[in-house]
Amino acid sequence: MNFSDLFQQTGGLCLFSPNGKYLANCVQYRLIVRDVRTLQILHLYTCVDAVQHIQWSPDSQFILCGMYKRGITQVWSIEQPEWTCKISEGSAGLESVCWSPDSRHVLTFASFQLRITVWSLINKSVSYIKYPKQGKKMLDFTRDGSYMALAERRDCRDFISIFSCKQWQLMKHFETDTKDLAGLEWAPNGHALAVWDSILEYKLLLYSLDGRCLSTYSAYEWALGIKSVCWAPSSQFIAVGSFDEKVRLLNHLTWKLITDFPHPPLLEGKAVVYKEIEKKLPRLQGEVERPVGAMFAGPSHYEVVPDRPAQVPVIKADPEKANPRIGVSLAAFSPDSKYLVTKNDNMPCALWIWDIRQLTQVAILTQAAPVRHVEWDPCQPRLAFCTGTNKIYMWSPAGALSADVPAEASFLVQSVKWHPEGAAVLLLGKENMCMCFIDRDKNR
Repeated sequence: MNFSDLFQQTGGLCLFSPNGKYLANCVQYRLIVRDVRTLQILHLYTCVDAVQHIQWSPDSQFILCGMYKRGITQVWSIEQPEWTCKISEGSAGLESVCWSPDSRHVLTFASFQLRITVWSLINKSVSYIKYPKQGKKMLDFTRDGSYMALAERRDCRDFISIFSCKQWQLMKHFETDTKDLAGLEWAPNGHALAVWDSILEYKLLLYSLDGRCLSTYSAYEWALGIKSVCWAPSSQFIAVGSFDEKVRLLNHLTWKLITDFPHPPLLEGKAVVYKEIEKKLPRLQGEVERPVGAMFAGPSHYEVVPDRPAQVPVIKADPEKANPRIGVSLAAFSPDSKYLVTKNDNMPCALWIWDIRQLTQVAILTQAAPVRHVEWDPCQPRLAFCTGTNKIYMWSPAGALSADVPAEASFLVQSVKWHPEGAAVLLLGKENMCMCFIDRDKNR
């Protein structure tokens, strides 16, 4: 591993371009585009106000900046830096913004979810979509960019509209059997749309492109329900994490349950248990007590725990508070669909790795601090994650490692982002960023 110098950034607004050539980041109202290999600045754009959101177009030719406080979106061109575009929602306000799959339309979401506006960068035409439902996962595009699914709320009932992304025409509109739709997501092959209800009711529905309900799944009743949903890249499985601390795996042929993966506090079986061991730093002369906290963490390494049953650290959730810290909030498949990583919220220091081919647990990693962010390598089954310290952690079927970031002591890794080709990992702190380059020849 080779680490770059620290670069300034604001709000974690740092993104690799989809083609892997560029790295964009924001510093207040400035947008900086760098070359990934040399990290030299290629373009510097000045926005009208502080930026809250950035997103690359799918073809990597444009990048948009959302300034929600001003209700303005600015679009910049990489090939023609002198070309500019400014989109204003006016008095309607701006809540979020995103690209369409063709990279030539921008979708803006008005405040209070009053409407969605589709802006064309080609002929400056404008289209409106009414009644979008408020939430994070209420809109999704198919992988080939042909269709868009949008959740809507009318007369206290949930609906889904399927639009063609070529002409932005409504293809299908149907009501869903949900009380309060919480999210939707297309299967990677675009053959099915997963829709799930709010946490108050465990219900997962699978719809076809023409609006037919393929299946309805409910694991239990009268308890908090679904917390996370994830499709396998092969579209053969869908993983459903819930508040009962289990992940359930459904198949794509019958949409029935294959198995469930529990997260017990005492671990039996043959899974490899990796435990992070931190080396205590020596006391300096005159120190009464050694400083504590992520900034003063010493180097660490993993040890394999052979004893069974192995203890997994657990925190007690407060049932009196809303959104209790319990249940599986993270379920993510590796790019080859062979592995699944999960995180149970009342075991914040543990990551669970499951083998989908054998339907068994292969590893668990117990950290010295709660896991902050997890992301799979987009090209191979390799996991990178961080815990808010000055270290980056990785796991692969070959083993696990911990590496210190050779930067200032104040640089604490809050999140990680993989390069599209798996050649590097971007490490994000609160005000800085650092690139970790990986030698792929040695890795093989």
